[in-house]
Amino acid sequence: MSLIRSILHLLWMLLTVVPYTLIIVAGAALGVRGMPLYRIARAWLALSVDSARVIMGIKTRIIGMENLPQGEKSPAVLLVKHQSTFETFLMPAIMPHPLAYVFKKELLYIPFFGWSIGLLDMIHIDRKDGRRAFQKVVAQGKALLEQGTWVIMFPEGTRIPRGHKGIYKNGGTRLAIQTGAPVIPIAVTSATCWPRKAFIKHPGIVDVSIGPMIQSAGRRPEELMQEVEAWIETEMRRLDPEAYPADGPTPIADNANPAAE
Repeated sequence: MSLIRSILHLLWMLLTVVPYTLIIVAGAALGVRGMPLYRIARAWLALSVDSARVIMGIKTRIIGMENLPQGEKSPAVLLVKHQSTFETFLMPAIMPHPLAYVFKKELLYIPFFGWSIGLLDMIHIDRKDGRRAFQKVVAQGKALLEQGTWVIMFPEGTRIPRGHKGIYKNGGTRLAIQTGAPVIPIAVTSATCWPRKAFIKHPGIVDVSIGPMIQSAGRRPEELMQEVEAWIETEMRRLDPEAYPADGPTPIADNANPAAE
């Protein structure tokens, strides 16, 4: 049954992404920019999350929304545990501010999905550019934060299997310190239902825990990221204790990502 539900959900996503992309492309061709295009993309992402609940039985349980900045243009850098594709759909659907992802430019070449995100106010980088890639993140991130768009990054740089821990790179905390934005750590247990790189998904509950706001002023990137890592990994063990061995999360090999370093 999980296989059939997974196929149906995939077909639904493939069917619905086409008209939404065409609307975004048409809007961009007519000179539309910014929030109108983001709202269209967000609507498709929310539809994908809702259809995952209806078709595959994947529900979400969210705590800590009160920890988010409340001002209309209050900045924030969201640093999120990354276990599957699910949270990339979920975060824009639940956040009260528009989000700008930092992502590798190769995603732009994915038909329809990549074409859409290429027309939005996102930050795409060439990982081969090294330091220049991060300079681009800071420049674009600062402009976006000033207009009320929150920047979202996955500090481990890639999807991490359930019960494991990647190498937390300090690109997100460096951005926060250079722009003066606070950091919001977020733990997500998406792999309980939507495992990393898995075709078959399973019904269940994905827990999302939004941590306390951490001010970046006067901090060093490394020790600020250590605080973020400690909070996320401790919270992951609380939310999903069955996934973690008694001696702590199992580390995995480093994944090079210049924008996250």
